[in-house]
Amino acid sequence: MILFTPRRPAPDGQTLVDQAVDAIEHAIRSRILRPGMALPSIRQFARDHRLSTFTVMAAYNRLVARGQLQARPGIDYRVTRQGPARPAAAWEAPQVGPAWLLSDVFADHSISIKAGCGWLPPDWHNEAGLQHALRQLVRVPVGQMASYGHPLGYHPLREHIAHYLAGHGLEADAERILLTHGATQALDIVIRTALQPGDHVAVEAPCYANLLQLLAMNGIVAHAVPRTPDGLDEGVLDALAGAHPLRAVFVTTVLQNPTGASFTMAGAFRLLQAAERHDLLVVEDDVSRELLMDPAPLLAALASTRRVVYVSGFAKSVMPSLRVGYLLCEPALLRRCAQTKMSMGLTSAEIMERTAYQVLRDGRQAPYLRSVRERLSQAHDQTCQHLHEAGFEIAHEPGAGLFLWARPSAARNDPGGAIGLAARALKAGIWLAPGAYFYPDGRDEGWFRFNVAYSSAPALWAFFRDAQHSPA
Repeated sequence: MILFTPRRPAPDGQTLVDQAVDAIEHAIRSRILRPGMALPSIRQFARDHRLSTFTVMAAYNRLVARGQLQARPGIDYRVTRQGPARPAAAWEAPQVGPAWLLSDVFADHSISIKAGCGWLPPDWHNEAGLQHALRQLVRVPVGQMASYGHPLGYHPLREHIAHYLAGHGLEADAERILLTHGATQALDIVIRTALQPGDHVAVEAPCYANLLQLLAMNGIVAHAVPRTPDGLDEGVLDALAGAHPLRAVFVTTVLQNPTGASFTMAGAFRLLQAAERHDLLVVEDDVSRELLMDPAPLLAALASTRRVVYVSGFAKSVMPSLRVGYLLCEPALLRRCAQTKMSMGLTSAEIMERTAYQVLRDGRQAPYLRSVRERLSQAHDQTCQHLHEAGFEIAHEPGAGLFLWARPSAARNDPGGAIGLAARALKAGIWLAPGAYFYPDGRDEGWFRFNVAYSSAPALWAFFRDAQHSPA
């Protein structure tokens, strides 16, 4: 039984083991090899395909590990018999709530329209660059990756980040950069290290929903400062600093989640002046800068890391599942943050950091990001048109990034507000992100966060048209 012709070398970099595994899997899917059927012996398969017995043994064992073959030691390998199919359970809409938004939603694949999600569509990612990075990674000797790695993270990636930040006016060497398990963990590390339970901080209103959860989990009191199109309302910040012992202010500089707004240079200077007046640590979350069309201020470059802790990551520019983030701050605080990181979970995953490094240094990443920015710009135009036609109020039209912040008249008319409307949408297979989850006090003023890359489905806008005419 000849299943494939080995390619030596394969143009796509596949090993002979990979080729054998792919060929057997294809034969199983095509029913050439049926459940319960015995495969040729290792020696026979090797003779038929001019492979070594070691190659065939590795391929068979890999398929056993995947559950596609069953091994009977000393006898044979057989295609796994599938158990009786279970009837599909009737679909039930999940319950809308903060727990679902922040955790369950990432495992929920039943929702067909994800207008409220926070990531790029899977088919938008730099597939060629990611595949090339993974092929490069498998060539690294295991001995080079077998240990826990450096507490600060993979050094070549830290050097790459330092070079990138220098291009934005922020001078820093690799020893002042701490790699983390995503930007959210970087925020958590900063909170645990620089603050104490009971401390008071200022946050944007609305702001990144996970930040509110991190602050609450660490016993930090969060006070809301309205986010404006060009920055923060410094009058409210001054008043809060006079009324409470504020220690820090958390902001997203560009393409803010959830409003999509970016600081202007004037807004950035006003915030930094307020931070100096009230001796506030500024924590700058900057995960979406590479989705921005035009230059924008970077607070850490304007004020130095004496005043600003800079946090970023690659969930938006590379891939969310890569889970690689980083923070940059003054040396004394960085050493403490590194200790916190090690206490929380030892070092971050060097395999992921090496993968991110390979993607970033590959020539495909820059044209990929240009393409993403163009697609997002078109998606903004299209989504804004839908919102205007449906009678929405749009807080800001950034024309870039993932998010728009808007509210329909239906949410104001619905007795349950935006949360009630989101619950109704979920029953129709539409995921919306109500604004209440982005405010420290949970206020529901009818706002929604829209991800423009997921907001083109006609059923989404049909739902809002129906909701306007038939409020619950």
